[in-house]
Amino acid sequence: MNAFLREDSSVCGRRGLLRTAAGSIPTPFFMPDATRAAVRGTTVAEIRDAGIGALVVNTYHLMLQPGEELIRKAGGVHRFMDWGGPILSDSGGYQVYSLIHRDAKMGKITEEGAEFKSVLDGSKRMLTPERAIAIQFDLGVDMMVVLDDPRPNDASESEISDAVERTIRWAKRCREEYDRQIVDRGISEDRRPLLFGVVQGGMYPELRTRCAEGLREFDFDGYGFGGRHVDSDGVFLQEIVRHTASVIPEESVRFALGIGTPEDIVRCHALGWDMFDCVIPTREGRHGRLFLWKSQSQVEMIETGHAPSLRGDFYETININNERFVEDFTPVDPACDCPLCTNHTRAYLRHLFRVEDPLGSRLASMHNLRFYGKLMETLHGKRS
Repeated sequence: MNAFLREDSSVCGRRGLLRTAAGSIPTPFFMPDATRAAVRGTTVAEIRDAGIGALVVNTYHLMLQPGEELIRKAGGVHRFMDWGGPILSDSGGYQVYSLIHRDAKMGKITEEGAEFKSVLDGSKRMLTPERAIAIQFDLGVDMMVVLDDPRPNDASESEISDAVERTIRWAKRCREEYDRQIVDRGISEDRRPLLFGVVQGGMYPELRTRCAEGLREFDFDGYGFGGRHVDSDGVFLQEIVRHTASVIPEESVRFALGIGTPEDIVRCHALGWDMFDCVIPTREGRHGRLFLWKSQSQVEMIETGHAPSLRGDFYETININNERFVEDFTPVDPACDCPLCTNHTRAYLRHLFRVEDPLGSRLASMHNLRFYGKLMETLHGKRS
């Protein structure tokens, strides 16, 4: 099965269709992080109404709680959380590495895998390439990611080079376990989950090339951008992002893992990336920070292929907690059709946050998800 069907690229990025066992989804698309099988504070109906078509769950968090065995008994994560669309599971490697990086007493990375202590009860756990794949099969997802060895951009070239070689070796083990699981579980070609490799290499183009070439030997359905896409000062690494896309096969879908500010999504799409995920929409919403279109003309600029991709000036943010919204009886964004903007005012939303009513963060999260939904609709050519 050729999972990714490319259409003609526009001047501001690629468009296509990604086929999964849970249905097809137009690219580019954005996936909110349903880390623990929930997008915090929102229902699946609200997520769908926002124009979101796919979600991300996290292998590391779900293996700890409630455990993959319980989710398997529930019939898979789709039934567990009542989501009918495509679901991608991250391997959990980034979370485990971050845990160990913060405190070396929490574990270590070896050739076998990542050994770590559970943050819940201190018990020792081991996440190997084989186990990461087996857990994701138990979750019943439609897209899964291999276990890789991520390193910070400021690590030495030799450390990142070693991590690249381990990432390739682990990818081979993941591919072999994936093939075994397909046979053992009797999964047909049209129902199999898609498998993604992750291109590591930090700030070094030649290491990015080496990693991509090594991963291509295993014929993955898609390839992700591994590591941070910004430097220590928060500057967007345009040439590294561009180069990494260029060494991924044209016929494969490209996943910009963890990239999620609106301007970075538009930038990365223009550089050849197709899929995005991040916690930003709902995390910011819970703190009263909301995304607003600057004007309808900015939306039209994106639709016609003239997106202000490197200026980030097609939207603005507001903090609803600011005093200036106390008597502001206008919608949060007159151009938005979400439940918040069609039914309530800025003054009312600020009131909800001031009295700490959970409805405030729910409405703000729904609004931000709708902003992201509309952003993706404009990028893949759907007009409101």
